[in-house]
Order: sequence, then C-alpha cells, then structure tokens
Amino acid sequence: MPFNSQLATRNSKISIALFNYGGGMRGLIPAHIMARIEEKTGLHMADMVDIFSGPSTGAILNAALNVRQVEQPSKPRFRARNMVQFYEREGERIFPPDQYRELRGIIHDFNNRTLKLNQLNALVRQGHYDPSHLSRSLKALYGDARLASSLRSLIIPCYNIDGGLIDVVHEANETGESPVHTKNNITDRGGHAIWLKNIKTGWPQGEERRTPDVSLYDAVMASCAAPTYFPCHHFSMKRHGRDRAEYVSAIDGNMFDNPCISYLGAIRPHVPLNHKLLMIVLGTGFTNRSIKRDEWNRYGSLGVVDPVNDLPLINIFFHAPESALMEVFAEEMGENLCIFNRHMNDTSDPSIPSLQIDDASPDNLRRLRNFSEALMEENAAQLDKICHILSIRRDQRQREEESLIGQTKKFLGFFKGLQKTDRTSVADHEADQ
Repeated sequence: MPFNSQLATRNSKISIALFNYGGGMRGLIPAHIMARIEEKTGLHMADMVDIFSGPSTGAILNAALNVRQVEQPSKPRFRARNMVQFYEREGERIFPPDQYRELRGIIHDFNNRTLKLNQLNALVRQGHYDPSHLSRSLKALYGDARLASSLRSLIIPCYNIDGGLIDVVHEANETGESPVHTKNNITDRGGHAIWLKNIKTGWPQGEERRTPDVSLYDAVMASCAAPTYFPCHHFSMKRHGRDRAEYVSAIDGNMFDNPCISYLGAIRPHVPLNHKLLMIVLGTGFTNRSIKRDEWNRYGSLGVVDPVNDLPLINIFFHAPESALMEVFAEEMGENLCIFNRHMNDTSDPSIPSLQIDDASPDNLRRLRNFSEALMEENAAQLDKICHILSIRRDQRQREEESLIGQTKKFLGFFKGLQKTDRTSVADHEADQ
C-alpha cells in the first residue's frame, strides 16, 4: 500500500503506531523487518514508534522492545535482532517437534490408530504444549518488569473467558428497577475483551495513570494462550481506582489479530487531536485461502473444523472480521497506512514457510528468513520511506523532550527567583529593624 513520506515533515506533528500480527513462530517475519529498519536508521524501534500494539507473538515482540535497560532506564534493553535470536533459540523449546502436529485443532483425527487414549486425553483436555517452556522464555525476557514500565505506549489484547469478573455498568441515579441502558450494558456476564494498556501519548489527559498494575509477563502470557496450543492463563491485576486486585482467566489475543479492530478499539482514542497518525502494519503472512463450493459441502459438519482440512471454519472466523473492515479502514487511513505482508498459500513452492504456527524446525526458520527477505525486497522503496519517516519522528521527539526540559528549567528558575526575592525582602526588613 502506498505510503507518502511527504505527509511527515520535520515541522508537522505526527504519531507513529506499529501493529504486529500474531502467528507463533511466524513472528520471525516482523522481527526480521524491524531488525532491518533498526539497521538502516541506526535507532531502536522504541526511539521511533509512539504506540506498539498487536496480539500473541506480536505482543512478545512489542513488549520486549519496550523493556528498559537496568543501567540506563531511558533506553531499551533489546534490539529487534535480539528478538530474531530469541525465536531461533527458543522456538523448539516452546514448540518441541512431535508426530502429532497435524492433530492440532478442536476436532482431532480419531482414525489414527497409533494415538493412545491417554495421549488423546492430553491433547483434548489440556493445552497440547507444556506452557512452562513458554513461561521460562518470557520470564527471561521481561524479568519483573511491569506493564507500566514500558518505554512507549504499549497495548496488549487478550480475552477473559470468566464472565463472573465483569462489572455491570451503572449510571448515575440508577436503581434496581431502572430499565437497562443500551450503551455499555453487560447483561449476560459472558467473556469479554481486555485491552491491557500503558498509554504515554498524553491523550486523553491523565491516561497514563490508568494503567492496570500487572506484570509484563502476565500480560504477554495471556495474549499467547492460544486454544489447543496452550491452556488459558490465570493471573491477577489491579485496575486504576480499585481497592482490590481481580483475577483474569485469559485466552489468546489472536481474536483481535486485526489492525482495524486495534485501531478503533485501542489506538485512535489515544492519538492527540493535533497529531497526524501514521500506522505501520507488519504481517506474519496471509494464510486465508479460497474454498470451492463442492469442497466445502464435502467437508460435512465435522470437516469444517478438522485440522486435516486446515481448519477452514476456524480460519474464516479469524479472517472474516478483517475482510469486513479493511476496505473502510484503508479508506479512512489513506496514505497514512503502510502494510508489509504477503500470501503463503502456494504450498507447492518449497521456499514458502509452513502454515503451521508451531513449526520451529531449522528448515522452517530458514524459510521464514527467506520469506522476510523477499518481502522486504519487493517493498524496498516503501521500506526506505518508512525509515525516513521513523527517523523524523525520533528527531521530533528529541525536540519535544528538549522543549519540555527547557520549560521545566524555566519554571524551576522562576520559583528560585521568587525564593531569592523573598529572602532579600526578609533581610531588608531585618536591616530596617
């Protein structure tokens, strides 16, 4: 999609939002792209981006790039190239290879005679992968960091399946007999989306004080709890203005693996009114495919959710919202939107990475790297424009910070002057006496 670098000048006020898609091991694709951006600009992503958003593997990347150095808290601990190394090193620990990969999904292949009943029970009743491997990897990345400590605005989505934790919205002067209002009403106490946000854009005013008290580890672990891959993640957090912590049972933020939803639900409300928003979307490969009528009818009631058929109904559920919103979203953003992504559906091409998000084999790591290189080569001109705009944003932020420091010094100097005047007045008064 065309991206007009003329929209961002050194005198215009801009905000940069980065959305990284989910997709397990395919997170290597945006990691490679961001590593190239950092190499070209000589800067960290956190130097150039104002708002980081995205679920699951996108959340892993975004959170890591916003962890502070211990010695220099104003600087990020990791570069994007460190995250490339993270996926290549930790991939097979998080997703150890096994012979039952194709059994992933809601309906498993009951005709596989080699599958033991206890193995089937483990696959169906528990998360297929041991979450302790992912847990150790994320704790090594984030340590004890809290969401509130992120360098820039960070948005991590997840879905709370426990409706008992929902608060029914009450309006002023309501009684038990008042009719149910139609705005913000939650009457069935079902599951609900949670945007775990640390907003540092200054908009709306005071938003930075509303960040929930939750560890970065818990926020990301919740967003990675993909059904049939990992069990739900149960954790506590304390919201702003609440006396007690509450517990959340969260599953994968991939329900929101959609830049349109993130833009409307969590990004746009935090862009200052006098700023132009430029949004960069880094994909993990398009995997939605066309299905012919006869093929669909042949699947039957169970075949539409069978992993042997690539989970056609599940894939539709994931892709349908974006296909419904993308045209209007792209029209609204216009030239302020840049998407780096490409299709992965040509399975006959041996260079195309695996569609399976849990394939951490060395061969697939190589394919993911090559896929990323091809994507960047196809969009080389756009990548150069992005790097130019991101560098401008860093320069603009430096001027803003220098201006703020200057204003603070002037403010403090004013009060020091008042104190000096007061001391002089007291001395003069004592001399007169």
